[in-house]
Amino acid sequence: MPDFQTPDGVTLGYQIDGDGEPLLLVSGQGADRRMWDGVRPDFAARYRVVTWDHRGTGVSDKPERPPYSTRGFAADAVALLDHLGIGRAHAYGISMGGRIVQWLGVEHPDRVGALVLGATTPGNAHGVPRPAEVDALMADPPSDPDERVRFHARIMVGPAYVAAHPEYLDRMREAAERPIPAFAQRLHYRASEEHDSWDRLPEISAPTLVIHGDDDRVNVTANAPLLAGRIPGAELHLVAGGRHGYFEEFRPEASSVVLGFLGRHPLDLP
Repeated sequence: MPDFQTPDGVTLGYQIDGDGEPLLLVSGQGADRRMWDGVRPDFAARYRVVTWDHRGTGVSDKPERPPYSTRGFAADAVALLDHLGIGRAHAYGISMGGRIVQWLGVEHPDRVGALVLGATTPGNAHGVPRPAEVDALMADPPSDPDERVRFHARIMVGPAYVAAHPEYLDRMREAAERPIPAFAQRLHYRASEEHDSWDRLPEISAPTLVIHGDDDRVNVTANAPLLAGRIPGAELHLVAGGRHGYFEEFRPEASSVVLGFLGRHPLDLP
């Protein structure tokens, strides 16, 4: 797969699918570009979809320093846009990816079109924290692959969805067989936990959609109206019954809502 080098010398792998206006799909904590495999075709049918492996994941370099941060991950995204010669792109991030997208809107407004913040928070300082038992497992996921798959399936989607979609568990098992190094997992967790965009969220001028499952215990749902209320003009959509993986379990609804929002806010490209 193709790769590029960031200004600080880190090599990151990336993937491009489809044609049209560019759209960054930004993965979450500890996840590589394959996080989007279940819904990527929905967006690649209309957009030039750009995904990449965050530093510490996938085929990308896994440096231990400097410390990882959501602002740093946003800078990596801008470096990728520069490498591809893309002036502006829409951005849709899930979980930590949504935190990264917040910084794209705050610090790189000239590089983004519409923003979609999925299942995310403004940070623990002003947001609503997740339950302690879930946080403990997020900080230190089970080392046994089967146990890790069961944990992630439980927090991401409902049991009926798992029963009806065995391919979902197959993908999770594949992901469990390619875990990121333990030190990188800790760095990703710390980057996500240290995120705090609250004071600067009102600076976001891009059209913004906040979308969240109403049964999310990883980034609890109460964070969604906090974000939407803090960002000028932001829209809010709650997916009934959705957990942290609302975008897959309720794919028709979620993808339709996001595509509809992006379609109402086309890029003003030269």
